Amino acid sequence: MASVGKIARRTFLIGAAAVAGGVAVGYYYYRKPFPNPLEAELGKGEATFNPYVKIGADNTITIVAPRAEMGQGISTTLAVMVAEELNVSLDRVKVEHGPASHAYYNAAILEEGGPFAFFDESMIAQAVRSGLGVVGKFLALQGTGGSASTRDGFDKMRQAGAVARQMLIAAAAQKLGVAAADLETADGSILHKASGKSLTYGAVAAAAAAMAPPAEVRLKDRADWKLLGKPQKRIDMLAKVTGAPIFGIDVRLPDMVYGTVKMSPRFWSAPIKADLSKAEKMPGVIKIVPLETNYGHGFGIIADNTWAAFKAAEAIDAQWSDPEYPLSSAAISDVLKQALGTKGSVMRDNGDVDTAFADAPRERIVEADYAVPYLAHATMEPMNATAQLRDGALDIWCGNQAPTLVRQLCANAVGIEQDKITVHTTFMGGGFGRRVEVDYALCAALMAKETGGRPIKVTWTREEDMRHDAYRPAAIGKFQARLGDDGMPVAVDMRMASPSVIAGMLRRLFPSISPLGPDKSIVDGAYDQPYTIPNYRVSGIAAPVSIPVGSWRSVGSSVNGFFHEGFMDEIAIAGKIDPVEMRKRLMAAYPSAVKVVEKVAAMAKWGEALPAGKARGIAFTLSFGSWVGEIVQVADTPAGIRIEKVWIAADVGTALDPGIIEAQLISAAIYGLSAAMGQEITFADGMVEQSNFHDFDAMRIFQCPVFEVAILENFHKMGGVGEVGTPPAAPALANAIFALTGKRVRTLPLSKTVAFA
Repeated sequence: MASVGKIARRTFLIGAAAVAGGVAVGYYYYRKPFPNPLEAELGKGEATFNPYVKIGADNTITIVAPRAEMGQGISTTLAVMVAEELNVSLDRVKVEHGPASHAYYNAAILEEGGPFAFFDESMIAQAVRSGLGVVGKFLALQGTGGSASTRDGFDKMRQAGAVARQMLIAAAAQKLGVAAADLETADGSILHKASGKSLTYGAVAAAAAAMAPPAEVRLKDRADWKLLGKPQKRIDMLAKVTGAPIFGIDVRLPDMVYGTVKMSPRFWSAPIKADLSKAEKMPGVIKIVPLETNYGHGFGIIADNTWAAFKAAEAIDAQWSDPEYPLSSAAISDVLKQALGTKGSVMRDNGDVDTAFADAPRERIVEADYAVPYLAHATMEPMNATAQLRDGALDIWCGNQAPTLVRQLCANAVGIEQDKITVHTTFMGGGFGRRVEVDYALCAALMAKETGGRPIKVTWTREEDMRHDAYRPAAIGKFQARLGDDGMPVAVDMRMASPSVIAGMLRRLFPSISPLGPDKSIVDGAYDQPYTIPNYRVSGIAAPVSIPVGSWRSVGSSVNGFFHEGFMDEIAIAGKIDPVEMRKRLMAAYPSAVKVVEKVAAMAKWGEALPAGKARGIAFTLSFGSWVGEIVQVADTPAGIRIEKVWIAADVGTALDPGIIEAQLISAAIYGLSAAMGQEITFADGMVEQSNFHDFDAMRIFQCPVFEVAILENFHKMGGVGEVGTPPAAPALANAIFALTGKRVRTLPLSKTVAFA
């Protein structure tokens, strides 16, 4: 009972609730349960109020945005949350990433992880979400993912700014000898209008930070927002367009050596025999060391320069053991098909599906099989990390999405305590879930043990990166529907099989934890869609293929968006119903969904005749709390099918920065279209066949369509942004191709069936 009591106490502190129009804020000033990590690294004249705010005596205001900036603009939006309540403009503040600390845990990343759809607000669904939130706070994982950063930060970062402002006012009132109620703030200063006196925040920061935080603070009403809800200049943009050294791959340190890795080309395989002699004798090579991590086996090459390390890696001659998974893509496909024939976990089961199909006339049955391949993340910045192990302490510099995981796993690998590790999180040239993994950091940490205290920058070649990813899993699905007399579906049965993302990530990141229960990601984007069908069953089966799989932008919804919305289009065509009209009728119980479909249809002028050789397709997906509809227009040209225009309507509940939201919706759609058009990871002899962008290409600028975006705010809960434009992209494109050509493409990539201009 004692442990339960402690958890309950922590839950109370962390789960600060709205009270009488204000917010109980004790937890967010981090007196407990986690200490403020900024207190240990304050500069001269600096004061800190909580893990998000530092103010110097010179009135320098620093906001900590502790989520990974990988191009999605999160450092800007999180900073604006604090600046809004602190009453300063964004150009008056510095923004930096915080240290690895449990104080920066992301609770929202788990809150939607239960078996309930986002729109399910039943008591049991809310209780499970609350419980998952408690688990998230208890685990205290500092991570960027799940399109959760704004949802997680919305309350606590605004509270951090509001309380800092209130404490500054209290300190100024003491110094000026006036009532706090008679003071107001404006852009870094506290004003007493009656006397004309003013003080900067910096002048009272030290005194303010020493005061007890208020027990309650009132946040601004939305009507009073000056920054939130409006497009802001990205704080990271100047450095990026001027080529500043802000990425992990840019790190330069005195007396640095360089390195790369050559990992087993077959996952989990160990070297049977290796000849390192040729590589060791090459110019510039210092040392070659064996590597063994939670990700497998390989060799680390330490050299005077990166090129020498690359060339030595090529010269290593090694034989590797046989893999524990099927050797070829065809064999993997057979395992998926076998899994699909077994009993899975039913994640949605409305009505009585078996009875509904038992007496169905053949002409009213619609059936289809779908498949998608493995996909790499293909970030523009290859994996890299710089590490220095000196005097029993490890510093590591890298772009990463989970600093506390980097710290924990590197501590285990190197054999030192976590408090002896400092993680310096840099900007990153793309993440998309790839940098939730820590293989690149582990390799750098292990290689730093061999450099005599000198820092080492370990850079992966593009080929090594492409062939050692934690991939978006391959998946297959079998779908069946029964149509009613009016052409509308009265029964749907959906079965999907794929390797388990959760089991795979646990093996690498939390090897001491065994997966419990079904992997919801196998059916995400299918079981949790706002369609009302009397008999509606969705089942997922984890296929036993141990090739590393992980979080890829929109995770399971990237697979099932294509499956579900492609099949819904087939149902509409078979029932002779307009695809937009069918969706509106099936989603009538969810006004937010209907309004999104109506909006995107109106934007595209759906229903109006198009010139010959042009066609449109629609798809809708609810993912990460946002309702998104996309329409893709394609044209038949002599060079192949061209994607001409894409319309996107998204209901995100509360739009904190419309400019960044629009950019992310477009980015995510391009990411999904790129994969749909031509990307796949295939296997031969247990090894990945693709190696670079020549055989794993992305949509090029000349192929990019015109985008038109509408942002809606109808739903009462805030949704995510970074991933939600990806799931509808592939099915909308495939549905448009069907409308244009009459070919129903059920297997990605589409380039296997059609040619693109």
